[in-house]
Amino acid sequence: MTLVLGSLTWLRAVDRTDLLAPATAAALARWVAADPAVADAVLVTEIDPDLADTAAMTEAYDLPLVVSANCVLVAGKRAGDERIAAAVVRATTRADVNSAVKRLLDVRKASFLPMERAVEDSGMEYGGITPLGLPDGYRVLLDAGVATPDPEAGGTVIIGSGLRRSKVALPGALLATAPGVEVVEGLAVG
Repeated sequence: MTLVLGSLTWLRAVDRTDLLAPATAAALARWVAADPAVADAVLVTEIDPDLADTAAMTEAYDLPLVVSANCVLVAGKRAGDERIAAAVVRATTRADVNSAVKRLLDVRKASFLPMERAVEDSGMEYGGITPLGLPDGYRVLLDAGVATPDPEAGGTVIIGSGLRRSKVALPGALLATAPGVEVVEGLAVG
């Protein structure tokens, strides 16, 4: 199966695991084993790694900004216990870290995980971190707006692959069913 989205051609990610971080490829394999239909729905494309940042990618490859979803890693502590979550929101919004994420993690203060730690813990490249394949113990919070089709983007969302040189596309509604994903109303703010 192939898809043309923007000026990019997308192929089944299960056929191009070389374009996925090892943790992402392993998570996808587990997901496909549990639901074989996922194999045809999760696609990947190669991009210029210098264009991995959302704004540069959407402009260079003629994609609407709203089709992209950003994944940020956030941490906080409660009684000495560190709590980490990935917050996934459409690129036209931002994660409500100071209210929604803080409340969901049940911490006094939530902060973005430092870049070096995010890369080391996830085994993914900065600018390519994805909700697929994060370490055990990380919560994956998905804004409900990502799971809902957008008039400009349709039902597809673009997320990281774990690498800067590629991106993953899949239906937002399918991403909402990925193992460990929690769909949250109001996770994003405009």
